[in-house]
Amino acid sequence: MAEFMTGMKRTDYCGDLRIGDVGREVTVCGWVQRCRDLGQLIFIDLRDRTGIVQLAFNDKTDKEIFDKAFSCRSEFVLAAKGVVCERSSKNSEIPTGDIEVVVSDMRVLSKAQTPPFEIVDDTNTNEELRLKYRYLDLRRRPLLNNLMMRSKIAKVARDYFHDNGFVEIETPMMIKSTPEGARDYLVPSRIHNGKFYALPQSPQIYKQLLMLSGFDRYIQLARCFRDEDLRADRQPEFTQIDMELSFVDVDEILEINEGFFKKLFKEVLNIDLEEHFQRMTYKEAMKSYGSDKPDIRFDMKIQDISDLVKDCGFSVFTSAIENGGSVRAIVAKNASSVYTRKEIDKLTEYAKGIGAKGLAYVRWVDEPNASFKKFMSEEELSAIYERLGAEKGDVILIVADKNSTVLSTLGALRLVVAKRLDIIPDVFKFLWIVDFPFFEYDEESGEWLAMHHPFTMPKEECLQYLDTDPSKVIAKAYDLTLNGVELSSGSMRITDYELQQKMFKALKLTDEEIEAKFGFLVEAYKYGAPPHGGMGIGLDRVTMLMCKADSLRDVTAFPKVQNASELMSACPAEVDDESLEVLGIKVVNKED
Repeated sequence: MAEFMTGMKRTDYCGDLRIGDVGREVTVCGWVQRCRDLGQLIFIDLRDRTGIVQLAFNDKTDKEIFDKAFSCRSEFVLAAKGVVCERSSKNSEIPTGDIEVVVSDMRVLSKAQTPPFEIVDDTNTNEELRLKYRYLDLRRRPLLNNLMMRSKIAKVARDYFHDNGFVEIETPMMIKSTPEGARDYLVPSRIHNGKFYALPQSPQIYKQLLMLSGFDRYIQLARCFRDEDLRADRQPEFTQIDMELSFVDVDEILEINEGFFKKLFKEVLNIDLEEHFQRMTYKEAMKSYGSDKPDIRFDMKIQDISDLVKDCGFSVFTSAIENGGSVRAIVAKNASSVYTRKEIDKLTEYAKGIGAKGLAYVRWVDEPNASFKKFMSEEELSAIYERLGAEKGDVILIVADKNSTVLSTLGALRLVVAKRLDIIPDVFKFLWIVDFPFFEYDEESGEWLAMHHPFTMPKEECLQYLDTDPSKVIAKAYDLTLNGVELSSGSMRITDYELQQKMFKALKLTDEEIEAKFGFLVEAYKYGAPPHGGMGIGLDRVTMLMCKADSLRDVTAFPKVQNASELMSACPAEVDDESLEVLGIKVVNKED
């Protein structure tokens, strides 16, 4: 290649040239986006990661170079030398549209077959084909820009945390399997036959040990792995901006991270964020929005009307309350013209699909038309409308059931309706969720389970309830959400050896389990542990939101699809018997 490129060393990127460069001799390299043959003139749009520049060829100037240009096709790789000139016919659609490079020398560095799909910004090609040829798909400007932004976000993160006294430390990728909420990806050991490493779901234990080691402030762009079902905002492997801090409290951790996001959005998007991010307790988030990651860019809060209907004649409402549940509603303002009876029937089916038994409603066109009108008096109906602030033009959606079903259903309906009505403003709205419950009740097992990992610190005033009333134990835990998407999760950590043992016992872990899974961490706590806490920010999700992408796949270079396979390289793949034998592994067909 060095010999092939002799005298053609690149001087500029295609997208960087401007009118101020007129008269300069430059050399640009890239891929052919498009060729236009006008007879005695040929124009080639040359593309690299910075953009496109037009190359101009004239058969009267140099017939040999002109003939080379004539032979070029889409996706050929070229190096072109020439003088930057002002275009006679300018293109306001691209940054380089005022100029062109009049080519005096050109090399075809690589020819290309016709690609399986056209490489253009707006493509109708199905995603499966594009993922199979991902290296071609990444040439398209939207994906290329997304990955460039991801790189910039990572750089800003490193700069910010380094400037604030953090030390970047890598933690192991092959670790001991410990319970962290999802299934581990396991790696068999050849040397220790029958034993396995796990790929880290997070660097949780290691970063706590680094605090015990005295590093004070740790940061890492950490690769994490979770064997769980995939969706648009989840990949089996992802990156966390992972951090841990010593000698701090919750407020300091939140302030450090608010500072990071203010710097990030200013440097990358030139957006000034609000001075202080709003904070909301978990209890309030669930009560008002039916979600622990509510989208607060629009109103439509959930309202409780149980007290108004507990003695009404509608058994759907009264039986839900008698069984310990509730009756709650959301009001979609000015929605009656959009939500016809047919559209409300679709919402009802959606609500049933996510766990509700049904959906009661009021559609107020000229007069309020309630689906349950015949079961209630005018006074009872008027009281509901007044409580909810409903008026002509509104639609009220009501769910009656156990509280968890009511809240989750209305929380989901709230988002569906807001999107349908197009009332969600195009802004970035951050929200801290604080004061999470330490335990959550599992109805299937009838037991209280940890909502977070077992190293999360409970609030001091709640310690008295650990043995007597788990529902009253609040964790020093916090999540950061953006526009209804969880960006990060964190907590203060337990550093007291006896309290940690007590928490393990509360989580029904035996002494043998504690020793097998956490023995080295428990041992470390005996040698002086500073108070510390931390969190992990999902780099992929931050990038997805800042790019306004639809999926994590759009901000990941080589993503997995829903069944956790990667279409381009066709992995996961079978391994030959010899490799398995060395590891002492035999594959058994699940169906056998």
